[in-house]
Amino acid sequence: MFKQSAQHIGTYYAATYGSIPLRPHQAGSEECQVLVIGGGFSGLHTALRLALAGKKVVLLEASRLAWAASGRNGGQALPGWSCDMPPLEKALGTERARQLWDSMTWAANEMRELPLRHGFDIDYRSGAIYTAVLPRRVRLLRENLEEAVEKWGYEQLSFIPKEELPEWIASPRYLAALHDAGGAHLNPLKLAQGLAAAIEAAGGRIYEQSQVLDYRETGSGYVARTAQGEVRGDVLVLACNAYIDRLDRTLSKRLLPVGSYQVATAPLDPELAHSLFPRGTCAIDNQFVPDYFRVTPDNRLLFGGGCTYLGGIPKDVAAATRPYLERVFPQLRGVQIDYGWGGHIDCTMHRTPDVGRQGQKYWLQGFSGHGILPTLAAARAVSDAILGDEQLLGLYQALDNPRFPGGDLLAAPIEAVGKAWYRLRDVI
Repeated sequence: MFKQSAQHIGTYYAATYGSIPLRPHQAGSEECQVLVIGGGFSGLHTALRLALAGKKVVLLEASRLAWAASGRNGGQALPGWSCDMPPLEKALGTERARQLWDSMTWAANEMRELPLRHGFDIDYRSGAIYTAVLPRRVRLLRENLEEAVEKWGYEQLSFIPKEELPEWIASPRYLAALHDAGGAHLNPLKLAQGLAAAIEAAGGRIYEQSQVLDYRETGSGYVARTAQGEVRGDVLVLACNAYIDRLDRTLSKRLLPVGSYQVATAPLDPELAHSLFPRGTCAIDNQFVPDYFRVTPDNRLLFGGGCTYLGGIPKDVAAATRPYLERVFPQLRGVQIDYGWGGHIDCTMHRTPDVGRQGQKYWLQGFSGHGILPTLAAARAVSDAILGDEQLLGLYQALDNPRFPGGDLLAAPIEAVGKAWYRLRDVI
């Protein structure tokens, strides 16, 4: 079980946010219509949609809101899932997979409009590029573009040949790229705090540092026990992701927590910062373990991509990340790195989202390192189902998310060996 801190220690987002609101502990006994466990994007989006629909909602967070991946990720809001579309099409067929894709494009539009409706800022910037290092992955970019138009009706992608790349990114590393006009980048901690304020404005209650010790089903709903009290809800939503741990062993066995980390440089000269991304996009490459990076509004380069399938985080994140940063941008060799941090992402066996229902218990997890838009799309499916429309949730429930082989002891080493092979293929 991972130890949870009560602070957003070491992240660029927390250090530059200002005063992060501190919400109360849960204590005593109370009741609600919907009990949400988990204060990341999955839980926050679900709680907000239900509170706006008039439901009496309580959200319990074991640490601080967005303490885990939701408040410390790369900030790239990219349409799609970590698994890409082939596993979804195989499970659902083309027509039903198209419905799921349409819900993703809805999420991309909603991410742009939602903060405006509720009056908070997330440093939203439009545009993303997907870059290729290897010739065979340039071919993959072209195939992805063709498939997006012909199968999914997505016309936001355009191909960027090597000779045009300097107009988009100041790096000699890449052979080609795709521009995704529907992608974006943003400040995830600002998004989480804005969602929380909107939940409270709609009448929802949020408790921090209120870890759920266990829950039980009763004849009239579910009761979650905290250190100082309990909450009874007609409906239970588990949105704990990589930190589900022993709270629900059935769900936790379908996840492998994977360590991931990134850095933020010191503020760059504005002219230099602008030159890295002349059109203001973010970038992610299409290697098996990708590098992802963007320039923040205060002219820092935020760069990530390392991961550890055994779950650990390097002791010196800056030293571990610097060679990859300088490989992409050699002009930044020796740049000062102000922040280095890591966390855990919730990977499923096939990298497909694990979203479902059993009775009046719902869950959202398994976003596999690609969560800003997928959590919103999944929250729509879950909240719609709670409100009576199960069409989208039925699509997610048709996906197969098996347990990881090897149990608690061997699952991570087995997965690490397998992924090492795929990473080696990218190198050679």
